[in-house]
Amino acid sequence: MRALELGFPGEMRDTLNSLVLTGAKTATTCLLDEYAEETEGLEYVGERQALLDNEGRRVATLEFIGVEVKLFGDVTWEHARAEGEGDASLEAWCDVHRRFWDRAGTPVDDRTLVVCLAFRVVADG
Repeated sequence: MRALELGFPGEMRDTLNSLVLTGAKTATTCLLDEYAEETEGLEYVGERQALLDNEGRRVATLEFIGVEVKLFGDVTWEHARAEGEGDASLEAWCDVHRRFWDRAGTPVDDRTLVVCLAFRVVADG
């Protein structure tokens, strides 16, 4: 089973995992280029992955219910809101994600291809 690690290790990952486990976070967004860098295929609807904590332990099993490749500028408010991170608007979500990827060394603009993933928790730890 493949695995998913959300955000940066540490407090951010703890927070994001907690949002998943409480049901507040049912989506995430990845850069398409990262799949090529990691020589990894896209997720597919029905695929299950282990959600990992900071120590690499499985905290849940996720099942993907939606996978879409689109331009960063075309991400919808519906998807952004499903990320459950408390952003007040699509513009706020975009700003937070631009800062995240800038910090990771991969600046994005509206033409950057992203993968919008929707999921549900099918098993805890």
